[in-house]
Parts: sequence; C-alpha cells; structure tokens
Amino acid sequence: MRLPEWVKVKNSIGDQDTKQILRSYGLSTVCEEARCPNKGECFLKPTATFMILGSSCTRNCGFCSVESSAPKPVEDDEPERVARAAKEMGLKYVVITSVTRDDLKDGGALHFAKTVNAVRRHLPDAKVEVLTPDFRGDYNALKTVLDSTPDVYNHNVETAPRLYPYVRPQADYAASLNVLSNAKTIAPDITTKSGMMLGLGETFNEVVSVLKDIKGVGCGVVTIGQYLRPSKKNLPVAEYVRPEMFSVYKEIALDIGFRYVASSPLVRSSMNAEGMYNNSVNG
Repeated sequence: MRLPEWVKVKNSIGDQDTKQILRSYGLSTVCEEARCPNKGECFLKPTATFMILGSSCTRNCGFCSVESSAPKPVEDDEPERVARAAKEMGLKYVVITSVTRDDLKDGGALHFAKTVNAVRRHLPDAKVEVLTPDFRGDYNALKTVLDSTPDVYNHNVETAPRLYPYVRPQADYAASLNVLSNAKTIAPDITTKSGMMLGLGETFNEVVSVLKDIKGVGCGVVTIGQYLRPSKKNLPVAEYVRPEMFSVYKEIALDIGFRYVASSPLVRSSMNAEGMYNNSVNG
C-alpha cells in the first residue's frame, strides 16, 4: 500500500547533538532500534527513550524491528551511563524501556530499578517513566521495578487478543492485562499507562473492547497510533486508519474514563510522554 500523506514524516537534520551524547555513553534508544518515525522530532527537543539491557531481544514480535537474537551479558554500569546522559541532555522527564530478556531470572527487573535509582541520584527533580516487558507474569519482578518508585508505569498491550498469535506470538493478552492490574495492586497511587497500534487487521469493536479492558485494570493514560511497517521482514500494514477515526477512538476512550488519551496516526507510547503525564495529573 502507498503511504498516505498523514503518516509521512520529514527527516530532521538537527538531531546530531542528541545522537552524539547517546553514542558517547554507549547507549541504545528504542527511538532508533524500533525505527520510530518521530525520532528526529524528539531528538531535536532533545529527548529520547533509553533502551536498557542491550539491543537484542529474546522474543520476535512481528511488528518490531528490534533485533531478535541471543542477548549479550548485562552491563553493570549501564544505569549510571543512562543517568549521566539524561543529565547532560537536561531532561526533566526520563523514559526507560528495554528489550525483553526472558533469559534472565527476573527478566531484568533489578536492572530497571537500578536505572531508576541512578536517574534519581543525578536528576532528583526529574520524573521517571518505565515501559517494561511482561516479566513472564512474575509478580516479584514487577514489584522490584515499582519499589524504585517510578512516576509512571507503562506496559503496552499493543493489539487485540485475536491478533496475538500473529502479532505477538510469544506473549499473552490476559497476562499483559494482569501485569497492569498487578502494578496498581503494588503501587495504587502510580499512574499506569498502556497503548495499542491500529492497522494490523483489528475491527472497530475489538479496539473498543481493548480500551475497556485496559481501563478496567486501572490505566489512566492510553496511547493509540498507526502501525507502520519498519522493514520488509515485519508484518505488512493491513490498513492505514484515517485521522478522523483516531479522533473517534479518542472520544470513546475519554467516555470510557481515561484521564488522558493520545490518539493519532503518529502517536507512539513514549512520544511527548512528559506532556501526557502533566495532562493526566492536572487534567
């Protein structure tokens, strides 16, 4: 399918300073590894979503361009490098995500906590958001992350349950909902967040059902964006959803009771994360 005008993004040429800082600390970002269309815009601000625990994932989701291969050993100094880079970038809001590390006993939860704690030491006034994998449903692993007191906990359900065998064959929809529910049990006052991609073959009713499900487990913030095929190895786009439908879904989500909804073709889970947080708290 031809790429419609509403999902075309102009390349930014002024983002080299951010890239230079990231490279100087030997860090990866999901912005680059997942080929996010908003990378240039975010790097110019500057902001970035730090991707810890390496750049190789133990899972192989059909929508994702992050490399799936045997991961390298965890780098013990990575939390400190993330914190120092965030300080040099002058960030007031730091987003930390990771590849999935099913090879680690705790899924990398302790490394998440160490990274949050390092950011707190270097940037005591910054807000911190974590976007984690499902930790294979390990309650204690999730608690380890949340005990480091991030301001926002994010875990994306990504798509409708019917499409999981096609889109996320190594994941489970009910398990992802359970992760979000457990996050609220462990840290009742935390802002929880989830998101989904459209254009993979989901129906209108399935989108509404997913929105109700994630609101039902306590999420206050939801993001809805268009799936864009990052490479020919990834799943094809089934549909380019028109911008007006994203507006419809936004109104439905607000009616369901979300405090804040970001819904448009180029919305991504961590894009404008600081603004989402501020709007969800003050809105």
